[in-house]
Amino acid sequence: MLILKTYQKIFILLIVQLFCFQQNIITAQDPVAQDSIKQDTLVSVKKARKKFMADPLKATMMAVALPGLGQIYNRKYWKIPLVYAGFGGLVYSIGFNSSQYTKYMRAYQDFTDTNKETDSYVELIPAPQQTYDPVVYPAEHNPATKSNYEDQMLRMVDSYKRYRDLSYIGLAAWYLVSVLDANVDASLFNFDMSDNLNITMAPVQLSMPGDYIGAGLNVSLKINF
Repeated sequence: MLILKTYQKIFILLIVQLFCFQQNIITAQDPVAQDSIKQDTLVSVKKARKKFMADPLKATMMAVALPGLGQIYNRKYWKIPLVYAGFGGLVYSIGFNSSQYTKYMRAYQDFTDTNKETDSYVELIPAPQQTYDPVVYPAEHNPATKSNYEDQMLRMVDSYKRYRDLSYIGLAAWYLVSVLDANVDASLFNFDMSDNLNITMAPVQLSMPGDYIGAGLNVSLKINF
């Protein structure tokens, strides 16, 4: 009697396990159930990970308001040091060339006047002053040497003025580049760069040209990316 009851229990357990195994197979093979599982998974993933959608207009306006702000909005934080490094280099170039231009312009003006007190050019010319200065040393100076140093100072004035102006142009250009970079990054932020390409071949029914009544058969190639 005890052995019979034991067999009954084992038989009931086997029936329950077999039923559960069949249920799992049916659920796995059911396309509706699979679609439901996939949808639930996608919903949970979307909720867990909110995808950032960049707005090109907003990124552009922020970059116009403050350089680097558009890159922050686009989450391209590594570009911020590059943006400000460019601005820093151009601002330094403007300051350096402006100071040198002012120095050589003052020296040229002092060199060509007749006032003995204005001698800022002395620190820029290594030769002895009596070889080129007709104001301080009217009898000892050499006119050719004076003309040579005068031309050199004029060339330096023109050179520093040109580089100063180019630095201003470069500053404006770099500002426009930073704005354009923010706009392009925002426009391409959500661009699909994956390698998944789907190719589908399907027959297409075409009408024949002319008076021929009938239909033609053609094959089309469709690429989805």
